[in-house]
Amino acid sequence: MAIVTNAPSSHQAAVYDKPGELSTKVVDIETPSPSAGEVLVKLSHSGVCHSDLSIMKNSWGMPFSLPDTQIGGHEGVGTVVHIGEGAGIHGFAIGDRVGVKWLRDICGSCVYCIAGEDGLCAKQSVSGMFNPGTFQQYLTVPARYLTPIPEGVSSEVAAPMLCAGLTSYAALRKVTASPGDWVVVSGAGGGLGHLVTQIAARAFGYRVIGIDQASKEDVVKESGAEVFMDAATSGEELTSQIKKLTDNLGASVVIICASSNAAYSQGLGLLRPGGTLVGVGMPGGKPVAIASAMPGPIVQKQLKIVGSILGNRQDAINVLNLAARGVITVHYQTRRLSELTEVFREMESGRLAGRAVLDLQS
Repeated sequence: MAIVTNAPSSHQAAVYDKPGELSTKVVDIETPSPSAGEVLVKLSHSGVCHSDLSIMKNSWGMPFSLPDTQIGGHEGVGTVVHIGEGAGIHGFAIGDRVGVKWLRDICGSCVYCIAGEDGLCAKQSVSGMFNPGTFQQYLTVPARYLTPIPEGVSSEVAAPMLCAGLTSYAALRKVTASPGDWVVVSGAGGGLGHLVTQIAARAFGYRVIGIDQASKEDVVKESGAEVFMDAATSGEELTSQIKKLTDNLGASVVIICASSNAAYSQGLGLLRPGGTLVGVGMPGGKPVAIASAMPGPIVQKQLKIVGSILGNRQDAINVLNLAARGVITVHYQTRRLSELTEVFREMESGRLAGRAVLDLQS
C-alpha cells in the first residue's frame, strides 16, 4: 500500500525555457504522485553541475532537443514524503533523508549493472535530461536507486557529493598509484576538481599538484594540494616544473577535470612512464581528438588513457561516509533557485570556485 503525508498541489521549479541557450525560468508546476516503486521527495537542496550547463546549451551535440519545460539538476537532497505502491520494500520511510543522483535508475540486471558499472547500463535513465531533475521543490523517483544520506553530513554538503563527489571517488578507484605518488589534477579548483583533490590527498594519500586559474589557488590548497600551478603558465614551463617536482619522472596519474581539449593534450606530457591519464571533464563543442595521443609514445612509455563517467551505488555510500567522518567536505556557496541563470553564467566564465548549491525551500 502507498504511504502518504501532505504535499502541496503545486511547487516551484526552474526550467530551461530556451533550450540551446543559457536561460532558465522559475515556474509553478503540479506536484506529482509517485507511481508504483517510486517515492515523492521534498527537495531541500540541489548542487549545480557543469553537466547541467552543457545539457542546457546542448554543448555535447545531443541528437534531440530538450523541451522548453525541461527541469535540470541531478544532485538533489531531501526527505521522503510519499511512498508509492510497492516502494516500501527498498527500506525507506517517511522523513528519511535521501539523495537523487545523475542516474535516476538502471536496469540492475545487465552485465554492466552486475559488474557495478552502472554508468554503462544501456537502459539507464538520467535526472535532468529528458526526465525531471532536481532544480525543483518536489520530485518523484524510483526508490531502488536512491542513496541514504548519513547523519553528520549537512544537506548542503551532501548534494554535491551525489555527482561531483561520486564521480571523483570513482575516477580515483580506476588508478593503481600508491600512497605518496604524485597526482596532477587539472581543473583542481572547480566543483569536481576540488573534490578529486581532497579525496586524492586525504583518502588515498597521494601528493597532489593542482592546476587551475590563479583566482582559485586558495581553494586548491585548502583542498589538500601540495603544489598549485597557474593554468595560464605556458605548456613547456608547466611540464618542466612538474618534471622537477617529480624527480624528473612525471606524475603517476593525471586527472582531467577541466572541460578543455587543451588540458587533455597537455596531460599526456605530464605523465611518467607507465602513468595513467584519467578523463573526467567533457569538452563541449565539436569533438576534438587528444592532440598529443601519438601511438609511438603511448606504446613506448606504456601509458594508459582511461575514461571515467560515473560511480555506482556503493561508491556513493563510500564518498558520503568520507564526508560524514570529516575526511572531505565541499567548498560551496548557497544560492536561491531564482539565481540559477547567474550561477550558470559564473560557471561558464570560470569564475565559480567550488560548487554552487541551491536552497530550494528559501
